[in-house]
Amino acid sequence: MQNQNIDSIASKAFASSYHTPVLFHETMEYLNIQPNGIYVDATFGGGGHSKGILSKLGPAGRLIAFDQDADAKNNLPDDKRLLFVPENFKYLQRFLRLHQVTQVDGVLADLGVSSHQFDEGGRGFSTRYDGPFDMRMDQRGTTTAAHVIETFSEAELHKMFEQYGEVTNSKTLAKHIATQRKHVKLNTVQDFKTFIAPVVKGNPNKYWAQVFQAIRIVVNEEMEVLKEFLTQLPLVIKPGGRAVIITFHSIEDRLVKNAFRVSQEEEKDAHPFLSTEREVFWKIITKKPVVASEKEMKENNRSRSAKLRAAERL
Repeated sequence: MQNQNIDSIASKAFASSYHTPVLFHETMEYLNIQPNGIYVDATFGGGGHSKGILSKLGPAGRLIAFDQDADAKNNLPDDKRLLFVPENFKYLQRFLRLHQVTQVDGVLADLGVSSHQFDEGGRGFSTRYDGPFDMRMDQRGTTTAAHVIETFSEAELHKMFEQYGEVTNSKTLAKHIATQRKHVKLNTVQDFKTFIAPVVKGNPNKYWAQVFQAIRIVVNEEMEVLKEFLTQLPLVIKPGGRAVIITFHSIEDRLVKNAFRVSQEEEKDAHPFLSTEREVFWKIITKKPVVASEKEMKENNRSRSAKLRAAERL
C-alpha cells in the first residue's frame, strides 16, 4: 500500500506540460527496480519515467538516460545518479561501453512521440499547427518530411503509407504525390495538407494523422532503429534484469513480441531435423501486452494505443 502511495505521488509530480508518462505504475512494477542497480531509460523525453526510477534507487543506484531530441535536456533533474546521453538509443551498447558499463539491471523504452513534440509547431510533427515540414526527432539528421515526399518513388510512397499509416487509399495518395509534386513546393505543414487535400478520404483529421505517422516513422527510421536496439538488449542486460518496452504501433509491438518470445520449443518445431538451437534469452513476464486502464485513457488520450511488454533476462 505504501509503494502505491509513493507511485501515485510520483506519477502526479512527474506529469508535466512537456509529456505525461504513459503506463507509469506498470513500468515501475515490471522494471522491478533494485535500489543499487543500474538502469537505462532509452527514451528520456519529459523525464517522467526517469524520475520514477530515480525515486526508487538508493544512493548507489545509477540511471543512464538516452534522448536524441535536444529539447529533452531541458528536463534533466539535478541528480548525480543520472547520466544523460544525447544520442539515439540504437547506440545503446556503444555508449554504455564508453562509460565503462558492461551490463545493467534493466532497460526501459517508451517509443511514443512526446506531447511536447506534437505541441511544438516548429517541429512539423502535428497536423494541428503550421510550421516547417520537418519531423526530425534529431535535428542533426538530414532527412526531413519534405525530402521524403519530394524524392521517394511512387512505389516507396505507397509502401510507406500502407505499412506505417494504414492509409485506406495509400496507392491513390502515392500516385497523386508522384505525379503532382513537381508543381508545388512543400515548405510547411500547411503546404503539404493543401497539396494532398484532393485525395483525403474519410475523416480528414484521422487521415492526416495516419499520413503524418507514416512519414514520421520513415524520417526517423524508427523501425530500423528498434530492430538494432532489440538485438542489443540481451547483450547489455544481466541475468535477472528486465526489459520493459512501450509501443504505439502494431509493427513495433510485433517486433518486440518476436524479440522476446523465441523459445527452444519454437526452434524445434521450425527445424525438427536440426540439432542446433538459438540461445534462449528471455523469460516473458507479460503473456499479453499490458494496456492502460480506463481511468488513464480518460486522463491521457495518448495512452489509448500504448502496449507494454516486459521480459526477464535468463
